Amino acid sequence: MNEITVQELKKMIDNKEDFQLVDVRESFEYELSNLGGENIPLAGVVLESDKISTEKPVIIQCRSGKRSAIAIMQLEPLGFDNLYNLEGGILAWAEEFDPGMQVY
Repeated sequence: MNEITVQELKKMIDNKEDFQLVDVRESFEYELSNLGGENIPLAGVVLESDKISTEKPVIIQCRSGKRSAIAIMQLEPLGFDNLYNLEGGILAWAEEFDPGMQVY
C-alpha cells in the first residue's frame, strides 16, 4: 500500500498540485475538523467509488490512518492504483501543523 506523510501532503497543497483528498471518517467527525477533502465515510466508500478520481493521485485520510487503509484495501480490487494512505491521519496533521485543531 502506498503511503504519504503529512509533510508530503502539506508540500502538495503548498505547490497546488492536482490531487484529490478523500476523508473516510463519519460526517460528525468531518464537521468537527477536516483538511478540506471530500467526505465519503468508510461504510459507503465502495458504493460511492464513482466520486473518486482514477486520473490523478488520491490521498485517503481518516483519524489515524487505519480506516483509510481499510478503504484502500476495499478500493484497489475495483481497479484503483492511484491511492495513497495518509500516515497518522488528521491526528498527525494536527500534531505537525495545527496544534489548535479540534481532534478527539
